[in-house]
Amino acid sequence: MTYERDIIRHMAGYVPGEQPTDPGVIKLNTNENPWPPSPRVMEALTTIGAEALRRYPSPGAAAVMNEAAALHGVNRSQLVATNGGDELLRLAITTFVPPGQPIGIAEPSYSLYPVLAAIHDSPVHRVALDSDWAPPAEFAAEMNRAGVALTLLVNPHAPSGRLLAADVISALADALQGVLLVDEAYVDFADPDHDVTALIHRHDNLMILRTLSKGYSLAGLRLGYGIGPAGLIEPIATKTRDSYSVDAVADHLGAAALADQSSARASWAAVRDERQRLTGTLREAGFTVPDSQANFCLARVPEGAAAGAAQLYAGLKDQGILVRHFDTPRLRDHLRISVGTPAQNDALLTALLAML
Repeated sequence: MTYERDIIRHMAGYVPGEQPTDPGVIKLNTNENPWPPSPRVMEALTTIGAEALRRYPSPGAAAVMNEAAALHGVNRSQLVATNGGDELLRLAITTFVPPGQPIGIAEPSYSLYPVLAAIHDSPVHRVALDSDWAPPAEFAAEMNRAGVALTLLVNPHAPSGRLLAADVISALADALQGVLLVDEAYVDFADPDHDVTALIHRHDNLMILRTLSKGYSLAGLRLGYGIGPAGLIEPIATKTRDSYSVDAVADHLGAAALADQSSARASWAAVRDERQRLTGTLREAGFTVPDSQANFCLARVPEGAAAGAAQLYAGLKDQGILVRHFDTPRLRDHLRISVGTPAQNDALLTALLAML
């Protein structure tokens, strides 16, 4: 006998990237920052005492939210801390989407979006991206015609790394009748002059997702936050968010990470440098690689290559190198490759080019 809801029984769950236990594996499949966290984070870790663990944490993660407010130039009422960026996605759906009303996504996109929609018993309205991985001109109009209550848009785009400029985001927020959540999980690796935070003062339907998993090398900590107008933030912060969802350790270490911008920015610059080198070498070998503003690149295997994307993925895995392959129509002939350290990228390129 089964007790799960019908929608849960029939849906497919989220499939995370492989997490190997062998420390010798070169892991370029889940877009972690290849550089370690800030030294201030590691120092802060040693200062957490038993009393901090005995007591409940700050309900709103005050330490890290104070740092985020100063970093982004916003008020605390325009911020909400969450247990990773994924919790903010779930909370946005719970808060703004009546069950049964559509959630809008670009196609392809982050594969967790439709999973969260299915759990909420909401259909997904998908709008295919153009050949250059940008939303088509009718993107907002199609969402409105479908009655979409919440549109989820990852920027820089995953898995291509394409970055939409602030004026494009602003135009979409203007045109959409529902809430627009811009998932900026990878924005720390984009060009430094890109910033859409100021748009929350112009659009009452715009929310921005930030995470410390990628840019701050804290994927294991599970800490994210939302930035938006108070009218969007308040119901999440006071009604739909789980109690104490951000623990005392994450609050303490997250504040230390945001406070050390020089360390974080140095790692972002290093990733950009290696991204440029990796992209250039892959293009020289015949791969088609769009310009990426994230910490990964999407490489289409050359036509007529000795091995297809699935075979290259398997061959790299056999050599202890993990990348990501998606067996979906638009991505079947692509590999998504996280940017690693120079040594990791050298090993990847040597193995990949040898197989070609």
